[in-house]
Amino acid sequence: MTGQTTPGSAPLRYRPGPARQEIAELLDGLRTDGGVRVVTGDPGCGRTAFLAFAARSFRAGPVWHVRADPPRPKRPHGGLRTLLRAAGRPVRLPGDGTAGEVLLGVLRAAAAASPLLVCVDDVHRWDAASRAALGDAAARVHATGGRVGLLLSVPGHRPVDRQMAGLPVWRLAPLTPGDAAALVDEATEGTVDPAVREELVTEAEGNPALLLALVRHLSPAQLRGRRALPRPLAGAEVLAGVAGGCLTGVPPDHADLLLATAAAVRATGEPDADAGLVRRAAGILGGRAAVPAPETAPPAGARVQLSRTTGSLPETLVLADGRLRFRSALLGRTVYAGAPPGRRRAVHRALAESLADPHGVPALLHRSWTVTGPAPALAAELAATAADPASALPPDLRRAAHARAAELTPDDAERAHRYTAAARQALLAGDPAEALRLLDAARSRPAPASVRGDAELLRGEVLLADGPVDDARESFLLAAGLLTDHSREEADTAVLGAANAAWAAGDLTACLQALAPDGSLPREPAPVPTVAPVPAADAPPAGPVGADATGTAPPGPAGSTGPTRSALLRDHRDGMRAVLLGRFDLAAAPLRRVVEWDPPADEPERLLGSAAAALMLGEVTAARRSGARALAAARTLGSAALEPRALEYLAYAELRAGRHQLARTHAEEGLRTARRTGQRNTAAHHHAVLALAASIEGERELVAEHAAAALGTARRHGLAQAATLAQWALARADLGAGRPREAVDRLGPLVRPGARRGHFAVWMLAVPCFVEAAALAGRPAHARTVLEDFALWAACRADPQAPAQLLRCRALLAAPEVADELYLRALDRHEETAGDFERARTELLYGKWLRRRRRLGEARARLGEALMGFERCGAHPWGQQAAAELRANGAAPGGAGTVRPARHGPGELSRLTPQQLRIARCVAEGATNREVALSLSVSTRTVDYHLRNVFATLGVRSRVELARLVEQAEKTGAQL
Repeated sequence: MTGQTTPGSAPLRYRPGPARQEIAELLDGLRTDGGVRVVTGDPGCGRTAFLAFAARSFRAGPVWHVRADPPRPKRPHGGLRTLLRAAGRPVRLPGDGTAGEVLLGVLRAAAAASPLLVCVDDVHRWDAASRAALGDAAARVHATGGRVGLLLSVPGHRPVDRQMAGLPVWRLAPLTPGDAAALVDEATEGTVDPAVREELVTEAEGNPALLLALVRHLSPAQLRGRRALPRPLAGAEVLAGVAGGCLTGVPPDHADLLLATAAAVRATGEPDADAGLVRRAAGILGGRAAVPAPETAPPAGARVQLSRTTGSLPETLVLADGRLRFRSALLGRTVYAGAPPGRRRAVHRALAESLADPHGVPALLHRSWTVTGPAPALAAELAATAADPASALPPDLRRAAHARAAELTPDDAERAHRYTAAARQALLAGDPAEALRLLDAARSRPAPASVRGDAELLRGEVLLADGPVDDARESFLLAAGLLTDHSREEADTAVLGAANAAWAAGDLTACLQALAPDGSLPREPAPVPTVAPVPAADAPPAGPVGADATGTAPPGPAGSTGPTRSALLRDHRDGMRAVLLGRFDLAAAPLRRVVEWDPPADEPERLLGSAAAALMLGEVTAARRSGARALAAARTLGSAALEPRALEYLAYAELRAGRHQLARTHAEEGLRTARRTGQRNTAAHHHAVLALAASIEGERELVAEHAAAALGTARRHGLAQAATLAQWALARADLGAGRPREAVDRLGPLVRPGARRGHFAVWMLAVPCFVEAAALAGRPAHARTVLEDFALWAACRADPQAPAQLLRCRALLAAPEVADELYLRALDRHEETAGDFERARTELLYGKWLRRRRRLGEARARLGEALMGFERCGAHPWGQQAAAELRANGAAPGGAGTVRPARHGPGELSRLTPQQLRIARCVAEGATNREVALSLSVSTRTVDYHLRNVFATLGVRSRVELARLVEQAEKTGAQL
C-alpha cells in the first residue's frame, strides 16, 4: 500500500499503486465482516492520505472520520468526545473504566442499519483514557466481528501503544518508482528533467513527503537540469522538515545513542548495527548512554525500561538478537544529517576505536570520516583493503570504501581509478544509477587513457543492462580505443561488449564491424540472411573478463598450460563473427575451445561467456551447465548484478531445449532479481521469455502483459532483440487460440525481407510459426519465400529443433503425395530432441491432414498423441485444438486429464490452465492477490482476472471454498 501527504497542506491524491486490489479486499472485508486495522508507517508515508482515501472509497454505509487535535492540555475522554460529536452521537462517558463498553454500544447501534467505517488518524495524540476506551472497543470488534470497521493510524517510528497491542497492523509500503515519478511530474507540472526526476525518486526511497520536500527545495533551474543539484540532495534541512518532529525533546544520552547507531549503520550499509559496538562508542562519545547486553536483550519490539544509571533504549530504536536498528530508516538519516560536523567526526572516531579490527574496512571508513581534507595514506590503505580478494566483504561495503578513498585522494588519475572501482562495486551490488554517478565523478578530472578506458568500459556495461544500447556500444568502442595500447585483453573485452550492444540493438553491420580485427566490414556479405542460434545476446559479459567480486582480475594459475584469457577472447570474437557471417564451419573450433575451457567456479562472468559460446554452437546441455554454475558463483560472491544475467542464459537455454516451464521458472526469478538490481534491459528479456512461455500455455492476458512490458523498454532503449521475441510471443498466442490470420499479419513483417524484418538472430526462429499460420490461413505463397532461408539455417545444425521443424514446414506446403512422408520424417527427427511441444505440434498438424483425407484411424492415433503431448507440457489451447479435432473425427478425447470429472470434485482442477493452477494454489495457501502477483512477477490486475476465471470454472464463490477444493485435491492426488 502506498500513500502521499503534503506537509502543511491538504494531502494530494492517494496512489494505491500495485496494492489497489489488496486495498479493495481490505475495504470489502470491513464492509462485510467488520474488523480492525492499525495503520502505521514511516514519517511522511501518507497515513492521513490513506485514511482519507479509505473514507472516500467506503460507500456501503456511514463513515466517521476524525483526526486528533494538535498536542494541547488533554482532558480525560477528550478524544472520544471529539469522535462522538463528529458523528452526531454525544453520550455521557463514565469515568469508571467502562467507556470502552459504552463506545462499543454506540458503534453497534450506528451499524444496525448498514455497515459503519470509523477512521481515526493519529490515535497516539489522544488522551490516555480515550486511547484505552478505543483500544478496548477495537479489541472486542476484532474478536467478534460484525458490521463495524475501524482504521486507526499511529506512527511507525515508535512502539504501538499498549492499548492497541494485539490488533492487526497494516504498514504502508513506500511508493513504487512509477508512482513516485508520477508524483514528481504532478508536483512540477511535468517540467522536471528526466534525469533529475530519477535522482529525486532514488533519494526519496519511496517516501512521498520527502519526495515533495526535495522538489520544493530545488530551484526551477535545478529541476529542469540546467544547474547542478545540491550534494547531498536530501540535506539536514529537508530531512528535518519531514521527520524532525519525531526527534524533539530527545535527552542527551539518547541523542548520543541515536547518533552512534546512525553512524554505525552508515558505515556498513546494513539496516542494523552491533549493539555492543554502539554501546561502547556511545560510552566514549558522552559517557552517558548504555545498551542492555545482547545476552539480556528483550524481544524485538519490546520496550526497554532500565535504571537511570544504565540508561534506557530510545523508543525510536529496536534491539533484537544483539543488533540495534531504527524503527524508521528515515529517522536514522535525519539523526546523522542533523548532527553538527564536529559531533559526527567524534562519533566516527569513537566507533573506530571500539572496533576489534583497527585495519578492517569498517574501522578505516570510520577513520576516514574523521578527517576533513585529503589523506593519501589513509586513502591508499582503505582502497587496498577494499580490493583484497581474501576479505569476505559485500559489494556495497567495497563500494563505500572505494568511493571514500577516492574522495580523500589528491591525485587526479588515482582518484578517477578509485571512483571507477567504486562504480564496479555499485554495479555488482545492483545499483546501476549509483554506478553511473560514480563514473561521472571519475570523468570530472583529467586522467590517463588507461584510466578513462576502464571507466568507459564499465559505463558500457551499465548502459547495456539499463540504458540505451546504442549509447552502450559507443562507450565500449571508446573504451577499446583508449585501452588498445594499455591492455590488449581489456580492449578485446570492450570490443566484445560493443558487439553485444549492437546485437541487442539488432544492428548487424555494427556488430560485424566491432568484431572485425581491424574494425572493417567483411568484403563479402553473408551467404544467407545472417542468423545466430541464440535468441539472446551472445557476446560474453562486458567488463574485465575474470573479474572477481573485488573488481580485480585474478592471475592465471601458475604453470598453467591452458589457453590465455586473451586467446579465449579472440576465440570468442572470431567464432561469433563467423556465426554472423553464416560460416558455422569456421565458428565451431574457436567456440568449442571457449566452451571446453573450464573456468574457476568463482568467475561467473567467464562462465557466462562459456554459456554464450555453447548456445551459439547449439550445445544446449553445456549452456545450461555453464549458466547454472555462473548463477551459483554469482550468489556465492554476492554479485547481485550477475544473477539476472545468469538466469537469462538459463531461461534461453531451457527454451532452446524445449523445456518452456523450466524457462518460465528461471525467467520469473530473473525478472524479480533484474527489477531489484535496476536492470531494465535484462528485465525486458525476461519479460520476453515469460511471454513466449505463456504463449505455449495459452495465457493470453499474461502474454499481452509481458509482451507490453518488454516492448515498452525495448522501444525506449533500442532493444530490437527483445521486441522481436515479444512480437513472436504475441503471434504464437494468436496461433494457439486458432487465429492464424492474425498471426500471419503480425509475423509477416518480422520474417519477410525488408526494413521491418525482426532481429537478425531471432526472426528465423519464428519462421515455423509463420509457415504454419500462413498455411492454415490459406496464404501458402507468403511462406515459400522464407522457407529456403530457414532450410539453410537448419543445415547449420545449431538448433536441435530446426531439422524437424523444417520437415514439418515443407509438409504444410507440399503436395498430398509428398506431405505424408515429410510428416513421418519430421516425427522421426523429433525423436532426437527433448521436449513435448514441438513434437505435439507436428502430431496435431499431421492428424489434421490425415482426417481431411478420411484416414480416420491414423488421424485418431496422431491426434491422441498430440493431445497427450500438449497435456504433458501444459499447452492448454493447443490441447483444445487436438481435442476438437478428435471430436470432429468421431472420437471422444482420451488420455490423461481429458475426462471431465464431476463438477466441484478435486479432479475439476485439471480444467484450469497452468497459470490458473499456480494462482489457485497460492490463494489456497492464504496469499493475497498482491503476494501472488509478486511471486509470479505479474500485476494484481492479471491475478484478479485469472482468479475470476478460476472461480467461474470451478463453480466456487469464495477463497474458503477454493482452499477446501485444493486441499481435497491434494489429499486425493489430483493434479495441481
